Amino acid sequence: MQQNKGDFLKEVFGDILQYNVSSDINSWLQEKASQVQEEKNALQLNLAFVAVPRKTGRQLIKVLPGEQEKLKQIHPEFNINDWTIDRLCRVWILLQVNSSDKEIYFKKLENLFRAAEMNEQVALYSALPAFNYAEDWQKQCSEGIRSNIGVVLEAIMYNNPYPYQYLSEQAWNQLVMKAFFTDKDVKRIIGLDERANEELASILIDYANERWAAHRLVNPQLWRLVSPFINESNFSNLEKAFKNSETSERKAAALACYFSAYKPAKQLVEKEPDLKKAITENTLNWNTL
Repeated sequence: MQQNKGDFLKEVFGDILQYNVSSDINSWLQEKASQVQEEKNALQLNLAFVAVPRKTGRQLIKVLPGEQEKLKQIHPEFNINDWTIDRLCRVWILLQVNSSDKEIYFKKLENLFRAAEMNEQVALYSALPAFNYAEDWQKQCSEGIRSNIGVVLEAIMYNNPYPYQYLSEQAWNQLVMKAFFTDKDVKRIIGLDERANEELASILIDYANERWAAHRLVNPQLWRLVSPFINESNFSNLEKAFKNSETSERKAAALACYFSAYKPAKQLVEKEPDLKKAITENTLNWNTL
């Protein structure tokens, strides 16, 4: 993409706003945008950012197919279909901040992060893919992963391309583990398969064994991330999952073994023709599980 991500999303989000807010609210947003763009301090930014929900309400937005296609230019899985109107307006206002002076730009946004309440944090972390100086926001993203607020974690994890594109492997692994620990829908994490790694697989296997020891279920998606790294030392864990009476985990183990390059794992699936048939016909896959 030749156009700056922030400018591109500012334009697309602005188009989406047009059919999600009234003309009066749109006029107010345009006025605030001009003030935010021109000010040297952050007074208008702070006032507008806080005031948005009182002006817009919190109803879910609608996104037309044309705009959704444009968003896919950021990442094919990027979407904002579950955003509320105040979240979208807040993100759009954040994109009005002048970024020509990096130090001032960071100071304005970091101050918002420090003072933000729950829904404000959701908007701030939702805006990460569009912030300028993208690589420099990794620390802030990692700090968000440590949050215990569910909707804040979901803003970082769900359909957000920033973690996939910029987090270090260690921070990425922490995000994925936090998703499992907090029972989030890991299927909504962008780049889940592309960023699978051996260290994460090892951590997940240890986690599975802890769950089994406590007689608790294991999220079947866990085996999705182990699959590329099945080997002699960890294969016994897949065998245990395969024998599990809990249907979804057994199916997950079959999928993991089927797509593994480890021969004994593939042979294990051969012993279960019904499962193998479902996999080869694509009625059983990681999205349907």
